[in-house]
Amino acid sequence: MKSIRDLKLEGRALFLRLDLNVPMKDGLVTSDARITAALPTIKYALEQGARVALASHFGRPKGKRDPKDSLELVGGRLSELLGREVIFSEDCVGDGVKGLMRDLRGGGLVLLENLRFHAGEEKNDADFAKALAAPFEVYANDAFGACHRAHASIVGMVRHCKDRGAGFLLDKEVGALGRLVDAPKKPFVAIVGGAKVADKLAVLGSLLGKATTLCIGGAMAYTFLKAKGIEIGTSRVEEDKLRDALDLLTRAKDRGVEILLPTDHVTADTFAEKATAKIVGTQAIPAGQMGLDIGPETRKLYGATIARAETVFWNGPMGVFEWDAFATGTSAVAAAVAACRGFTVVGGGDSVAAIEKAGVADKIGHVSTGGGASLEFVELGSLPGIDALK
Repeated sequence: MKSIRDLKLEGRALFLRLDLNVPMKDGLVTSDARITAALPTIKYALEQGARVALASHFGRPKGKRDPKDSLELVGGRLSELLGREVIFSEDCVGDGVKGLMRDLRGGGLVLLENLRFHAGEEKNDADFAKALAAPFEVYANDAFGACHRAHASIVGMVRHCKDRGAGFLLDKEVGALGRLVDAPKKPFVAIVGGAKVADKLAVLGSLLGKATTLCIGGAMAYTFLKAKGIEIGTSRVEEDKLRDALDLLTRAKDRGVEILLPTDHVTADTFAEKATAKIVGTQAIPAGQMGLDIGPETRKLYGATIARAETVFWNGPMGVFEWDAFATGTSAVAAAVAACRGFTVVGGGDSVAAIEKAGVADKIGHVSTGGGASLEFVELGSLPGIDALK
């Protein structure tokens, strides 16, 4: 896979696929992290004299034009961060885009309207992909968080651009996550949490062939505990995944992979932010109580395991970390991963939010910009958007 550094850019029309799907409130960008992550690639392309068009999806307009999902306001924030004009195109395909790119000088910058205003984007429609590519000579992808989607701007249009490569952010993601996939240093500890076993089964199965230890937390842990015959009170459980959870535990044992489950819990008698938190010092949860976070002994166990690791991958919270009474487990894991001397990777919105809240993001080896994309990369070793560039 080529880097954007390997491409001739001067004077050429460049389609630069980014992930500018930033949170907005009352017409203002509330977090510009995704924009700032893309700035190095944008600046490099402009410095090289390319005629640059930025493209991204935004929201879920379902193939129809919707003013609330326009990228125009994002363009305003981008302009502020770059300290220069950003021309806004009212569409991402058609004669208007062709005209803008034809008139644009080297070092000029255009932001195309939301790709998802066209149904052909998510359907990876061949005609739409061809239309997207028509005004451009060079293609670069710096939208790692969207690379697991086989959409027109990620996969379909790429074959129409002979010169193509990865932006700096995508290159960095592939390099870091590749260290988890290709012969990671052992012990390799993976911490996987979140609400649903169904969302994580595939990556857990893949990690059995790579990791030394799996630490499981979040609501998904109670499905595993019940699969082992342990009482879980009124905790959330996926009844249809009990067999799968038990199968995973059996395969892990056969492979010599250690799976750690919570040995104690922070519980409440109702699922509410103001519910009274109670520590249950046993693995079994009493009737009428639901597990909402890992307990103090589990924090110590997971922390000690992480401390010995040479490689760590963390995806998913240990409890309902949005509520202070049930955030301690997630905060403890954030601190443990930050203190680990091995190579550490954190992926997924909740986990990234946890390390940012704890103020330890700068102590993590690599913070991935793509939750679903990072999971799928660890599972499969590549992604459709990456394969398209090869």
